[in-house]
Amino acid sequence: MEEEHREGQGGEGGSRRRKKSIWRRQPGEGTSTAAPEVPPAVPMEEEPAVVPGDEDEPVGPKKSELRSRLGWAVIRAIYDDLPDFQVRRLEGMGFRPFLRLEELTPDVALIQALKEWWDPECHVLLFPWGHMVPTLEDVVRITGLRVDGQAVTGTTYTSYQEPVERLLELEVRGESSSLVGRTALQASLGVASARHRTGEEQAEYLARLTEDARAVLAEEEGVAADRDLRRFLILVIGKLILGMRGDPVSCRCLPLLEDLTQVGSYAWGAALLAHLFDNLGTSSRETGVAGFFPLLQVWAYYHLPSLRRGVARRRGAVPLLQRWRFCRDERSLRRQVTLIHDAMDTIPFGHVQWTPYVGEDDATQLWVERGRPYFGRDIWLHCFNTVVPLHHRLVARTLGLYQAVVEFPTRQRSWERPGRSFRGIQQVTDWTVRVREQLDDWERRGKEVVSEAASDEDYYRAYARRYGAQVYRGTRRPLDPEGRIASLEGVLHSTIQQRDDLQAVVDQLRGELERTQQMVGGASSSREDPGRSILEGQLAAARAEDALAQLREREQELRTALAQTTALEAEMAELRLRPEVAEVARWRQEAEAAARWQQDAEEAVRLRAEAGDLRTQLVEERHRGDMLRSEMRGLERALALVGRSRLVTSRSGIPSGSAGHYLTGSSGRRRNEEEERRRRERAPEGSETGPRVMAPPSPRPLEGTGESG
Repeated sequence: MEEEHREGQGGEGGSRRRKKSIWRRQPGEGTSTAAPEVPPAVPMEEEPAVVPGDEDEPVGPKKSELRSRLGWAVIRAIYDDLPDFQVRRLEGMGFRPFLRLEELTPDVALIQALKEWWDPECHVLLFPWGHMVPTLEDVVRITGLRVDGQAVTGTTYTSYQEPVERLLELEVRGESSSLVGRTALQASLGVASARHRTGEEQAEYLARLTEDARAVLAEEEGVAADRDLRRFLILVIGKLILGMRGDPVSCRCLPLLEDLTQVGSYAWGAALLAHLFDNLGTSSRETGVAGFFPLLQVWAYYHLPSLRRGVARRRGAVPLLQRWRFCRDERSLRRQVTLIHDAMDTIPFGHVQWTPYVGEDDATQLWVERGRPYFGRDIWLHCFNTVVPLHHRLVARTLGLYQAVVEFPTRQRSWERPGRSFRGIQQVTDWTVRVREQLDDWERRGKEVVSEAASDEDYYRAYARRYGAQVYRGTRRPLDPEGRIASLEGVLHSTIQQRDDLQAVVDQLRGELERTQQMVGGASSSREDPGRSILEGQLAAARAEDALAQLREREQELRTALAQTTALEAEMAELRLRPEVAEVARWRQEAEAAARWQQDAEEAVRLRAEAGDLRTQLVEERHRGDMLRSEMRGLERALALVGRSRLVTSRSGIPSGSAGHYLTGSSGRRRNEEEERRRRERAPEGSETGPRVMAPPSPRPLEGTGESG
């Protein structure tokens, strides 16, 4: 059963363009849209556009979060206005309990949280205390739909235009499609507009819908009445039982409605569960939920009462969905989901209700007795191209059994499956042939779940090894990557269960011992048949001895179980402290690292300042070096000129003193020019002080050069 058949047929979702509408708050209405009450929601209409606020403000689902769409109010209004003979026909088909259900306000946060725990490989929910999943018994008790009979399967076609025109006198949306416009389908049943009018109360709204439907529906049996009934069934199945994300209604099941006398022979409840399983496996980023989500909502109310998401009402009402209403929560959707995750991570294992239906009066629920042969079985669920397994062996505790260690299934497909976004139709497919093996399994009613385990301990250990910390979703999840804490909590819970069972046995044995002692006393006082009294006394004494021996043995087992429980509690307390110690050590390491980082940062600032000072000094030293090199070059040129002047003087007979005076004047002029250049470099930009040109020194008369007469 580790396979899943799911291919896009019927063109579902082929056209998903949806009109935007603005939701305006009425005077006196609360701010939360997570659980609307006044005015009641009409999910058939386009979703209200809600602007998200702060985290503590109650807001509706964001674009990335789950939204639910059901046409409950419209369908109930049409049903209430059907002629009596049509109501009797629906009752004969087994739809009456389902159609008489009252609308349940969606608990969007709960559905979103449970969707994040869904494992698409096993088709179960993964919780810290083990696997859980809605079963066929949950479906029939909560919804009243039939789960026995023929599988909802058959042939899917490339186009449904011909049967839709022939049986419904409507048109499909597109040449190759199985979708019918929801507005057109409602209009054919007399409900042209399902919108609330301004200031319209719920009673007035339903009365208007009923009046509109009454004017269109056929009042007598015949072809027109059959057409009306098929249209109504398509709306019920396409929007409630097998609801889709989006506005159109699927007509895949229309071939099964051609013969109206056979409609009641199909297991519509099993198809509902298959469709819900398949859509729970979609990404959490999906903006809608397909399928009958109130089933999962009420299932959680029964099995996880510690969450306190539902409020009980109408005790004794059936189906069980009638007994609950949503507990309004004013917090934001994201905040609610986070709180649910945190609560699920810390729920004591003993607070989970595995058998909540014990003590129910099934005499008033004929649909339960009819579906009982399908309870407690591993079985394949069918809904045309959706064929998924119900792994009931993973939740044997719902049958009052201990959970044995079983192989955890994985998803394996023998053929390539197109992606979830694939919605086109490639070819005509007969699913009675394509999945013949799984269909035979349904017809054989699957395989009964049995368990010979004496406790849940081995299962808890195997579960922890397989999933580890994957079972935690909250913000305060324990540091338990190997799942050891979850395993010990499970073993502790199993030990407590065994202790309670042993205590019950001890009480029973003590009662039997007291009855035996009374029997022995009565036999000794009887004088009618002494031989018989002696024999009965001996027999009673022997039974008493056996009872005492069993009592001592059971008491010893109980002491052992209590000792194991105490040891497990101590070990669990130690394990719970380890994450806290590790957290403190981690904080200390982070604080030390932060202090070291601060010291390093201060040292880096000091080094940067020193580097800046050194850079400034280096610039100044480079400038001084340039000046010295310039002076050295001037001196070298002066020395060269002195040398050349001496040579010229020696050759021409010019006194050396005149040459020295000339060279001295040249050297001074160059020095003055160098100082003027440096002064210009230091002067600020735009200064009016211009360069001053020093006149060359005036030539002096050479000594001893006067002409003699």
